[in-house]
Amino acid sequence: MLKVLQRIIQEVNAAHHVQEALQIVVTRVCEVIHVEACSVFVLDPISQRYILIASKGFSEGVDGKLNLGLDQGLVGLVGQKEEPLNITDASLHPNYCYFPQTGEEKYRAFLGVPIIHQRRVLGVLVAQQTKARAFDSAEEAFLVTICAQLSRLIAQAQSAGVLPRLDAHTFEHRVNGIAGVAGVAIGTAVMAYPLAELDAVPDRKIHDIDEEIALFNKALVSAREEIKSLGEHLAHHLPVEEQALFDAYLRILDNESLGAEVITLIKTGQWAQGSLKQVIQQHSRFYEEMDDEYLRERGADLRDIGRRVLSYLQADAREKIVYPPKTILMGDELTPARLAEVPQGLLAGLVTAKGSINSHVVIIARAMGLPTIVGAEGLLLHDIENKTVIVDGYHGVLYVDPTLSLLKEFKRLEAEEKELSRGLEKLKEVPAETADGLRIPLYVNTGLVADIQTSLNAGAEGVGLYRTEVPFMARDRFPGEEEQRVIYRQLLESFAPRPVTMRTLDVGGDKELPYFPIDEPNPFLGWRGIRITLDHPEIFLVQVRAMIHASQGLNNLQIMLPMITNLHEVIDAKALIARAHQELCDEGFLVHMPRIGAMIEVPSAVYQAQRIAQQVDFLSIGSNDLIQYLLAVDRNNSRVAGLYEGLHPAVLQALLHVVQVAHAEGKLVSLCGEMAGDPTCVILLMAMHFDSLSMSAASLPRVKWVIRNFTLSRATELLEEVMQMHHPKMIRAHLENALEESGLGGLVRAGR
Repeated sequence: MLKVLQRIIQEVNAAHHVQEALQIVVTRVCEVIHVEACSVFVLDPISQRYILIASKGFSEGVDGKLNLGLDQGLVGLVGQKEEPLNITDASLHPNYCYFPQTGEEKYRAFLGVPIIHQRRVLGVLVAQQTKARAFDSAEEAFLVTICAQLSRLIAQAQSAGVLPRLDAHTFEHRVNGIAGVAGVAIGTAVMAYPLAELDAVPDRKIHDIDEEIALFNKALVSAREEIKSLGEHLAHHLPVEEQALFDAYLRILDNESLGAEVITLIKTGQWAQGSLKQVIQQHSRFYEEMDDEYLRERGADLRDIGRRVLSYLQADAREKIVYPPKTILMGDELTPARLAEVPQGLLAGLVTAKGSINSHVVIIARAMGLPTIVGAEGLLLHDIENKTVIVDGYHGVLYVDPTLSLLKEFKRLEAEEKELSRGLEKLKEVPAETADGLRIPLYVNTGLVADIQTSLNAGAEGVGLYRTEVPFMARDRFPGEEEQRVIYRQLLESFAPRPVTMRTLDVGGDKELPYFPIDEPNPFLGWRGIRITLDHPEIFLVQVRAMIHASQGLNNLQIMLPMITNLHEVIDAKALIARAHQELCDEGFLVHMPRIGAMIEVPSAVYQAQRIAQQVDFLSIGSNDLIQYLLAVDRNNSRVAGLYEGLHPAVLQALLHVVQVAHAEGKLVSLCGEMAGDPTCVILLMAMHFDSLSMSAASLPRVKWVIRNFTLSRATELLEEVMQMHHPKMIRAHLENALEESGLGGLVRAGR
């Protein structure tokens, strides 16, 4: 049976289009399990009806015409039950429906198997036979396996908009994705189609090499001018570090970089378009094969640059896109340059079929305050152009052609969200203190020096986490001690006398340096964080020397050690920091020994938290990684992202344990990460008595509002209640209801 399955899969993969692939499936199923009929019904996401897509053994011409409701017939029952349905005589079943156009009245034995992708029913595969009989377990297992293979094929076909559809304007089209940037946006969908298709460029020999080089140089100059203009367009909206991305684009387009490689190929006789294709494909493939999410995004950026140059090679001018007011920009994937093409003031939201919440586009969207959805599988790009859409950035849901009632509701939410934002602006100068006297300092997480003013404007009382790897990732080599000192000094001076907690270099796992590649089969459980820097003390010492030197005369530096898994890592790192401090003192610098903290991000550190606390000045829980490791969930994997939940009972128990043992040792404990910026979670963090919280600058006003409008006594009651609950959804619903009862529902979703 395995060989048969492999052969079918090979045939399906070789099919030229999805309709041909599905016809292969129904034909082969009939042959393999010896049935007279096999059919595939696909659920149309807009009309919510099953459409017969492919069949064998039915009347000719019925494919694409027969459709069933969600609760109609045995097909509907299979979809509702989400499990195989094996019936000896279908005609006797109460859900049996007769459809004369199929000619199926002669079929009695029925085996229906749901086609499911990421917990979503996409369709049903049905096998039927004239003779009344029950299908055996091997036949059922065969169809289940076929459906598992079909699920991704159908999901991709739906996303590409190449499956038959019903005209159903009365139905709302809802597409689920991953919430990238919270907020509500209502507007008109505009597709960001690829500028030019590099993969479609053929190889071609040329005779006049000089003329071809001249054509390429002209296209290169045009692309450089375009990128420069786009960078200037976004200059007022982005931090300096993010603006530097466009400078990086310009360096790539330099004659000494990408241009030189392309010209070298042209000199071999390959035309400019083919030479450009080869260079871009080679470099982008290098990035795309990396485990690091940040660097994979750089591959997308490189392709975007290549398409821009190609478009100038193919035509003197490109078709100009018309951007309506309140543009919702959509695409398979988006790049910062595509955002910059939208005229100022017209961009309202973003939706991508691919990508993750850590992509560069999402980082920029967050800085611009644009509600964003990523990983929206099933995004029918071809059908959405110019339609009215709603972006629900709180729950990662896109609504296409919404009904008047839904549109009215979201317009109300949008208006109330704006009103809420205006109210939050007034909180900058007031402390985060509960009505019954609990004071919680609120800090910011940042990796960009340019975030300084934004953070101060939001009322940040310091930096709870400065990600020092960002300057490392922005270079093509390790930055020297003086380079690092200048960067760190700017940050420390800007926040002085407020504390600034700098995390030592944390690479590996999902953060890889292009000049320091780490090739591992499982990087998240491999060589990363403190393990790397302790193995390379020359890197660690240069960095901590730069940090301590930068703090001279300010004394607001705190150093934090990432990914601690055992006590010896803390002891060894402390010894190196003490050595760096002593070296600077011996060189005549008047520097103080900074406070040292350890990050609790893995289960082993949770269980050793008390002994670790004895060795450091403070603890900081990195909620993002701790949740990931405790729950074994990669939050950037759309298949399991829904399981990533900070309110999971195991996470809450771990947090409470760390706080209690840290306080038993007289040490402060903070929490940084997305949990700290989630108004719902903040209630419990207050009750657990965290000494400080660190979050993005955008989240800080909302968290402050919760703290100022809640009481410690009420938060303590809620903590006791939810610790008895077993399901994260129950816990979140309970807390959201508590916020709503306190008049704070708008913090978890506008208008509540």
